[in-house]
Formats: sequence, structure tokens, C-alpha cells
Amino acid sequence: MKNTIQKNNKLVSGVIVLALVFALTLLSACGSKNNEAGSPSAKASSASPSAASSPSEEAASPSVEANKTIRIGYQKYASINILKEKGGLEDKLKEIGYKVEWTQFPGGPQLLEAVNVGSIDFGNVGEAPPIFAQAAGTPLVYLGHSPASPKAEAILVPENSPIKTGADLKGKKVALNKGSNVHYLLVKYLEKEGLKYSDIEVVFLPPADARAAFESGNVDAWVIWEPFYSAAQLATKARVLADGEGLVDNYEYYLSTRKFAENDKAAVDVLLEQLNESDKWAKENQSEVAKLLAPALGLDIPSLEQALSHRGFGVEPITDDIIAAQQKIADVFFELKLIPTAIDINDAILK
Repeated sequence: MKNTIQKNNKLVSGVIVLALVFALTLLSACGSKNNEAGSPSAKASSASPSAASSPSEEAASPSVEANKTIRIGYQKYASINILKEKGGLEDKLKEIGYKVEWTQFPGGPQLLEAVNVGSIDFGNVGEAPPIFAQAAGTPLVYLGHSPASPKAEAILVPENSPIKTGADLKGKKVALNKGSNVHYLLVKYLEKEGLKYSDIEVVFLPPADARAAFESGNVDAWVIWEPFYSAAQLATKARVLADGEGLVDNYEYYLSTRKFAENDKAAVDVLLEQLNESDKWAKENQSEVAKLLAPALGLDIPSLEQALSHRGFGVEPITDDIIAAQQKIADVFFELKLIPTAIDINDAILK
């Protein structure tokens, strides 16, 4: 009896297994017919190659570069700011598949920090910021520069300050934006007046904070660039202890990351060309430029007109003389221990 039951159980199991196999085979066959007859994937795979992606369709589809964005850093005032407000750059770059993203910075050091972390592709700064940035390992390259503008930066003292000469600065507090262009002006002025850098107390403040400290009497002098220089001088009747005339060239440099300069040369060419065109217009229309910039910068027109009269216009190439001038500044900063290591400006020049 026991053996009979076992045989019956085995028979039932076998029947069940055969039934399952038959059902699965049937479902598989139906599924194949459905795919062949009407599924999207089946239709796509059965279509001819020309129907799926013809050469004409591939050519008409937008390229990757059509959506490329140039991230431009700029400061209040200066050539890039003029170009931004004047307009026209976006249209020129759009012709070669680029769009523009603008970011304003309070000074060159902050702009180059953005370059260092990869959030800015192109921008403008003075002579000193790229030296500090290169010493810190920022992968920057020089692309061009403005004409010298020595009168576009100055050392200011309050109207009634007892400070009349450089010697009077000894032991005094002098405000400036750390690592900015005016840093070198201060160094050269102290050298001319027979003072050491250590003879004064340098207070590092960005322009807005420095002006507040200057007006409140918390610092004795302020080394500052345009248009903050003219705005503060005209508003507070501050005296100019010295400007850069005979001391510094005060170039404005156009820089980018090496990756951007090498991979996006067409965009760099358009940028420099448009900057040069905009500057030519600005040189001949300074009153109009002042009116254009005033609402964007929150500065009065007289201050901007004076500031514009102090600067040079145009874009010039990087030459051996320019490299030598930058190297001289870098060497002085290293001697004063303002940068931690000696640098070679040639390392930041496109070969």
C-alpha cells in the first residue's frame, strides 16, 4: 500500500511539472509575437538604420558646444563691467555656440579665488592678484592687458589729517584689500619715502569696509583703486597723498584658467576682440560711459567721470616686457615674504 501511494505521488508531481513547462513555453511564444507585432522596442529595432538616425538629422541636431557657458567674473567698473553694461558680447558668443554667466566680485583676489575653485572661466584683475594666486597654485594664464593706468590708484588720507609726507605714515594704520593691485603701490611708495613695509601697520579690508574704517578714523590712510578712489575723495574731500604716477604701471590683466584658454580659444578671441571694441568706444564717450555705469554701480556720475579720466583703454598682448614687469613685482613680494614661495611668471603664459 505504501509503495502504491509513493508511486501515485511521483506521478502527480511529474504531471504538474509538465504542465508548468507547457504553460511557460506558451507564454514565451505569445510574448515574442507581441514584441514582433507591436512593442516600441521591436518597432525601433526593425526600422532601417536610415530611418533611425539619418546623416541629415545628425547634422541638424545641436552640438554639445551649443550649450557651453562662459562664466565671466568682473569687478565694479573696469573694462569688463563696461562691456557688460554696453551689451553685444552675448550675441557674438551665441554665434559660436556659447552663452554667458556673469558674477561680480569686490576685488581681484576674490575673483581669482573663484578661478582657483573652478567657478569662473575668465576675468580681469590688477597686477598683484595673479601673483598671489599663482603662488597659491591657481591654474591661471595671462591673455592680455590694458594700457598702464598709474593715476587710477592712490593713497588717501582724511582732509584734515596731519599726514603730509610718506615719513608721517610711520607707525600709522593703512587699509587696503589684501593681495590687490594697490599692495604694490604701497610697497613702492614706502620704498621711495625711505620707509620699510614693517614701519606701518597694514590693515586688510575690502573696499566697503575700508571706506567705513577710513571715514570713522579707525585707519589713518587708505590705498585704493578706481572708482572707489574718486567716489571717496569727492564725497569726503580726502587728500591724495600719492597716486601711482612714477611708481607703478597699474596694468589691468585679463586671465583665465589654462584649461579654458586651451580648449575654448575661439571664445577667448571673441572676448578679447569685444573688450577692445568696447574700450575704443568708451575712450571716446566717457560721459556716456559714466551715465551707463552709474545705476549699475550705485555711484554718482561725477565720481565715475573722474575715475574714467584716470585710466587707459584697450587690450594689448602679453609681451616679454610685460612678463618681466610682473616678475619684478613677484620677486619683491617674495622678498617681503608676502607670498610663501618664489614663482616664475612664464609658468602662467600660454606657449
